[in-house]
Amino acid sequence: MANDTGSAGGEGLALATFAGGCFWCMVSPFDKIPGVVRVVSGYTGGHKENPTYEEVCEGKTGHVEAVQITFDPSRVSYRRLLDIFWRQIDPTDPGGQFADRGDSYRTAIFYHDEEQRRLAEESKRELEQSGKFDKPIVTEILPAGPFYPAEEYHQDYYRKNPLRYWIYRVGSGREAFLARHWPKEKNLEELKKRLTPMQFAVTQHNATEPPFRNEYWNHFEDGIYVDVVSGEPLFCSKDKFDAGCGWPSFTRPIPGAQIVEKPDFSHNMIRTEVRSGIADSHLGHVFPDGPPPTGLRYCINSAALRFIPKERLAEEGYGEYLKLFEEEEKK
Repeated sequence: MANDTGSAGGEGLALATFAGGCFWCMVSPFDKIPGVVRVVSGYTGGHKENPTYEEVCEGKTGHVEAVQITFDPSRVSYRRLLDIFWRQIDPTDPGGQFADRGDSYRTAIFYHDEEQRRLAEESKRELEQSGKFDKPIVTEILPAGPFYPAEEYHQDYYRKNPLRYWIYRVGSGREAFLARHWPKEKNLEELKKRLTPMQFAVTQHNATEPPFRNEYWNHFEDGIYVDVVSGEPLFCSKDKFDAGCGWPSFTRPIPGAQIVEKPDFSHNMIRTEVRSGIADSHLGHVFPDGPPPTGLRYCINSAALRFIPKERLAEEGYGEYLKLFEEEEKK
């Protein structure tokens, strides 16, 4: 069943629809942005109702693979979503994206109202004038039409199959292209001055601090843990548990955290590395041997974290996270 082009399914919510090649790679960049309610993979821009994946790939329906984002405009702007979109694609490729060729993989922005059209055209014009690419920007800006959710096995693919997802993302050429055109800029000399040697080694060179001899391994005060480099919120004390491993352990990231997970093949092991989304700091690893409700253990280096007590959250600009502790106080 198609989603109505103007219905976001909730009061005060809005839709954004983007085609950026394989939709597997277009969910995670938006999924953890505060204000994004959900991201659905699907098909749009074609002429057949309820197309299947096979039909779309064969080019019989005119559809492209796309994601439809339901978001709260009071928390995240459409312009912010556009900025994220451009940083996920090769906007100069008219024949597909990276290893995926054909019309179903072409890029496009589907606008839901005139304001979205204006902002999309403005952002495209700014990208053209930036000189970042030496070829013309060919991403189309089109009116939104019926959007058909893809089959269930395609939804949240990066979560369901993290290893296969990263092998595909790297193997397709997307990851290298984005790293080349949108590098994360770091002032390492400034970081060396600001961080301790252990903090610098962990966050910038993927080092691991000694177990049981670090700041937070047995620390259980109420509060949140933020990236020591950027201050971005990462974990909450309510999700912390004693795993007996000698490092801080959490069952999940804090709501809205921009955590990046990727395969790590170092030291002749297959693990899932955890990095912060904004500062790109190495944090630790996540393992599937944690307690309920997630069954996960985020094993994190204390050196990558800074703890902010509950009593100081508002003072330090993290007041919105006080609500995480309100329910407990009511009991």
